[in-house]
Amino acid sequence: MTIRTKITLLFSILVTVLLLATSFSVYYFSALERSSVFKQRLSGRAHNASQLFSILGDTSQALLKKIDASNARFFSRKSIRIFSVDKKPLYVFNTNPEDEFTVGNDVINTIISKNELSFKIGDRDAFGQYVKSVRQPIVIIVTAYDADGHKWLSDLKKILALTMVAGILFSILIGSVFSKQLVKPISNIIEEVDNISTHNLSQRIDAGSGQDELFQLARTFNELLDRMQESFTIQRRFISNASHELSTPLTSISSQLEVALQKPRSDEEYRKVMLSIQEDVQQMRHLTKSLLEIAKTGHKGSIELDEIRLDEVVLKVTGSVQKLSSVYQVQLNFEEFPDDESKCMVFGNADLLFSALKNIVENGCKYSPDHTSHVQLKFTDKELITEISNRGDIIAQEEIEHIFLPFYRSPHSAHQKGFGLGLALAKRIISLHKGQLEVNSNEKDGTIFRVILPAAAQFR
Repeated sequence: MTIRTKITLLFSILVTVLLLATSFSVYYFSALERSSVFKQRLSGRAHNASQLFSILGDTSQALLKKIDASNARFFSRKSIRIFSVDKKPLYVFNTNPEDEFTVGNDVINTIISKNELSFKIGDRDAFGQYVKSVRQPIVIIVTAYDADGHKWLSDLKKILALTMVAGILFSILIGSVFSKQLVKPISNIIEEVDNISTHNLSQRIDAGSGQDELFQLARTFNELLDRMQESFTIQRRFISNASHELSTPLTSISSQLEVALQKPRSDEEYRKVMLSIQEDVQQMRHLTKSLLEIAKTGHKGSIELDEIRLDEVVLKVTGSVQKLSSVYQVQLNFEEFPDDESKCMVFGNADLLFSALKNIVENGCKYSPDHTSHVQLKFTDKELITEISNRGDIIAQEEIEHIFLPFYRSPHSAHQKGFGLGLALAKRIISLHKGQLEVNSNEKDGTIFRVILPAAAQFR
């Protein structure tokens, strides 16, 4: 069942329920009003009859019947009974012989105890009244059929039924039009989404100018498409660069082997070829390791997270980088350690954080003329900030947004060995730890990488 059908059906059911409730209420209160008005008429007739009987007494029954017969046209199937308190009939009148009725002693007793009573005799309304006249106490019962009132109710029932049927049909028509207009934006979104594919991610959904839920849905979907397009672009660039970087050493190895096998060589020549091949294989190994680490950071579920001391990771990074080359220097500066040891803790993976910080510190040593990286660790109540600075070439502002892309190499660093994966890997790892990696580069301060990680206490 489509949403449009559901909306139409729901709207029609709602209108039907409202019409039923309204019709029932109108008919119910109209029936009460008819009964109340007719009761007043019967009460008036009973009062008149009791007054005449009290004045004229038993000798006036002929006159009473003549009076009742003369106004019988105002009451359909009218009957009157007058009883003494000991239940003896004192006066009887029937418009028609078949209108004769009987009442039990319990009804008469109830009338005496309550002074008056409204009740039904068959399809006729009845009213009983206890009168303490001068001559003797009497009980008078007047019953009649409200033909006009019942006809009016019957006509009202037909009008309400026709109105309800017309209302239901009209609600279905209006509901169909209403649902069509309501679902139209959704249909447009579906049609536009159908035209979007991995080869056409640049197309966007027209969100319109409103601020309703459909506008928010279209805007959210467009934001999703923006992220998907960016992801696909990065993926295509990554695959292209990775295939190129992997094919280069393989081509070099293949070429060297082909040249070496063209004719017999001396041991020294073979040794040079093997050393060159070893260097290419070592380069491939480092590249493959970096690619696997980047792939690993894309699967959060496979990473073990725990509380770790960030200062210990920084100390380990310092020693590891200085072992890479005798010219590399790392100057470490810790702010005053907090009294609470928990403020030195971050929630994450020690190996990944070590890899991220090592890549940044190593880059500082590699590209700085003095081969020195300055590392400063700061502690706050909510964050731990690691600043890594160097005096290498200044990174242009428009270039900063590209340095975290896989395989990106700055023109100033083209002469250095590397694959352009270190900062991309660091960026992913820091993001995985709910942190931020900021870069500021200027002539005065040099290049500063600021790693901001939330304290472990923020996750408790």
